[in-house]
Amino acid sequence: MSARDRTLPLPAGTAAHPAPTAAHRTTTAGVQDRRATAHIAPQPARARRAARPTDPLAALPAIGLEELAERAALMTRVDRKYLVPRPVIEELLGRIDDRLRVLEIDGRRGFGYRSTYYDTAELASYRAAATGRRRRWKTRRRDYLDTGTSFLEVKTRTGRGESSKLRIALDSPADAEHGARTRPLDGAPREFVLDTLAAADCPLPSGELLPVLSTRYQRTTVLLEQEEARLTLDDALVWVDPDGRHSRLEDQVVVETKAGTRPGSVDRMLWTAGYRPQRLSKYATGLALMHRDLPAKRWHRTLGRLSAPIHRPATA
Repeated sequence: MSARDRTLPLPAGTAAHPAPTAAHRTTTAGVQDRRATAHIAPQPARARRAARPTDPLAALPAIGLEELAERAALMTRVDRKYLVPRPVIEELLGRIDDRLRVLEIDGRRGFGYRSTYYDTAELASYRAAATGRRRRWKTRRRDYLDTGTSFLEVKTRTGRGESSKLRIALDSPADAEHGARTRPLDGAPREFVLDTLAAADCPLPSGELLPVLSTRYQRTTVLLEQEEARLTLDDALVWVDPDGRHSRLEDQVVVETKAGTRPGSVDRMLWTAGYRPQRLSKYATGLALMHRDLPAKRWHRTLGRLSAPIHRPATA
């Protein structure tokens, strides 16, 4: 039976949906399908004790980072993001009719990521995204916790709808940079951000670029060899703001498909099971989750589906 013929378990109380029509498919990263999105029902305690998403991957063949990067360079990809209950992941992987290979580096198949997002005191970057401005930007420090390497990245979006990401390596190891992650950007890193924004004709921020939110999660990357598509599973996602408030995504995994302009088999399987593409920016969605007074109309459907209670630091 092909992947097209098989179906995943539906969320409780949800009827199956047909695949989105061409007019409604996601065509850029993170853009939500315009059809109604199926509600993801809370999972019972027994389901929450099911295997972690990396468990069914243990027996699959590996692929190295260099080969994966070479294959990715040849792809014109469209990214689609989903919120999927953790127990469904194992079912999903078991029903993909393709040769699966898992990214493996030094014997590891799951990798810790930490990102620190920078914005102005007025949240100029966030507000540009929230209001859908054509020229907008996002700046983050990304720490790869298993290798100790760190990069400063700038993503820009031009008036023509094109996206670009540039990054520079940071000298100090990730595990020694707590101070750097709690201070405003300055020196060469700040100059890199301003130069990149100027080259992209994005509005330059006024004032300091402050650390306003951090995220941490565990990522597993899977290659669907026949389709030349990729699948990333981001588990145990945590948001933390500078005041110590934090929120953890409970029982849900951020699944991102990276396929060609046509949806891949994983997309079709998820659609059939009632899981639809979501607007999900870890920065914007997380900040809106932590600060409900911010404008967040672009992400209100996603926020309604997050299982992520907010915890405040204990007071003396």
